[in-house]
Amino acid sequence: MLAFIRGRGLLHPGEMVVVAVSGGPDSLCLLHLLHRLCGELGIGLHAAHLDHMLRGAEAEADARFVEHICQGLGVPLTVERRDVPAHRQRHRLSVEEAARQLRYRFLGGVARDVGAGRVAVGHTADDQVETVLMNLVRGAGARGLRGMAPVAFWPGPEPETNLLLVRPLLAASHRETEAYCGWLRLNPRQDSSNLHPGPLRNRIRGRLLPLLQGMNPRVWEALLRTAQALTCDTDFLEGVVGTAWPGVVTGSGGGLSLDLMRLRQLHPALQRHLLLRAVGEVIGREDVAMVHVEGVLRLLDKPGSHRLTLPRGLTVTTLGEHAWLGRGEAPCPMPPLEREYSLQVPGGSRPPGWRVTATILNPGGVAAPGFGDDFSTDLVAYMDYEAAGTELTVRPRRPGDRFRPLGLSGDKKLQDFMVDARIPRPWRGLVPVVCSSRHILWVVGWRLDERVRVTPETRRVLRLEFQRETA
Repeated sequence: MLAFIRGRGLLHPGEMVVVAVSGGPDSLCLLHLLHRLCGELGIGLHAAHLDHMLRGAEAEADARFVEHICQGLGVPLTVERRDVPAHRQRHRLSVEEAARQLRYRFLGGVARDVGAGRVAVGHTADDQVETVLMNLVRGAGARGLRGMAPVAFWPGPEPETNLLLVRPLLAASHRETEAYCGWLRLNPRQDSSNLHPGPLRNRIRGRLLPLLQGMNPRVWEALLRTAQALTCDTDFLEGVVGTAWPGVVTGSGGGLSLDLMRLRQLHPALQRHLLLRAVGEVIGREDVAMVHVEGVLRLLDKPGSHRLTLPRGLTVTTLGEHAWLGRGEAPCPMPPLEREYSLQVPGGSRPPGWRVTATILNPGGVAAPGFGDDFSTDLVAYMDYEAAGTELTVRPRRPGDRFRPLGLSGDKKLQDFMVDARIPRPWRGLVPVVCSSRHILWVVGWRLDERVRVTPETRRVLRLEFQRETA
């Protein structure tokens, strides 16, 4: 373990390290080995044990056992209880996810209180193999199939509870940790919940792995080699993503804005890895399911404005050549209009926050799917010039507004259209509306009016483009 710690740079002289100790063979082995090596490594130790309030008297006995072990070693210990069942019900999580969230929040708090820079956890090569298979079953993609890293960042609910996790036992097997505990006669605790067939990890350990070993007795080694190879590949790709990131993504982990034009210029593999990183930053997890990334990619390929809600509270909203990833509603990218403004046709206009360009074109110069289609894509619209006229204005919506959405034969309330189009409620008063003296021509970014659609009889086409002014 010493060579692994030094080779991977897991621990550094002079720092305090929190050791997560459940009382099982893996964490007990980790605690004893670090205690034996702390002088050579030049580190201080502080143990931490959490009762998840899931196993009653058995969990209380675990805590007493860990206290006894730490007293014998002279290692200070923090023991706390957290109500996992209540957290699970409140946030609609699985038991495993609720326990993990509270466990790492607890560890982050202990690290903050004792001035520790890192938290050591007892994940072994067995956990690595199980994690690779779990991510394969869940469809996590190449990034998930590399498994757990020896050093990993875990974001807490507050910056001061962020974690830097280290896994010194990742190259050791569970059998080896049991043998070590047996050699020292430590009598580690056994968690009965590990035998329950419900959790996916338990089913993989008890059912899937034995089945795979029947096909290949060395499948364990094969999966570890796969994880190592993919780690090398994804590290390279993420280095390239890191170079591309500043040109595509702006914002912090709570909400990220993507430049779709620049994103589409990247190789598809880089697009996926960039989105994996973006989604992971927003939800605070590395093991992002690839199905979520594919859903985001499909959304980004659609013209116009769309909104997608994904698990863990993630919302993806597109408008024009930009997308927003975050929790809850996206901030509206449309500058507000306080009143009605005239548009110069043809020519340029500058309502507050916008630059609007009106151009007259011949029908043959319009690249579009076909006459009668919705020529309103993103913040550009094409319409019949004669039907639209030259006396155009732009304004925010008004009570009672109606228009005839492209493809419909009758009028519709603008409010009802916005609801049906899933335009976020806070955005609706900010969406610009282009009007003639007779009726609404275009709900900018969403839908053209049927009465100004381009047809085979159109002699001249009016092209309107809205661009947001940059500071």
